[in-house]
Amino acid sequence: MDDLVKSIITFRNERGWQNNDRPENLAKSIIIEAAELLENYQWGPENADLINVKEELADVIIYSIAMAHDLGFDIEEIIYEKLVKN
Repeated sequence: MDDLVKSIITFRNERGWQNNDRPENLAKSIIIEAAELLENYQWGPENADLINVKEELADVIIYSIAMAHDLGFDIEEIIYEKLVKN
């Protein structure tokens, strides 16, 4: 997981995007990408473009990882905590 997080943050920072990646903006981006993911199922699951589903799901995960990183959250820890809570 650490290598993945480092890759995402390095990718972002090399492009100078870290200045815009405040939690508020990342939360908005997660919702926007989730809406793009949902759009695949607008007319039923039989019409979903699975290649696009994969890409949009990756976008949601990337923004979520960046947000967790920026807030200083341990990703594995918060996921396990939520699993236990559920």
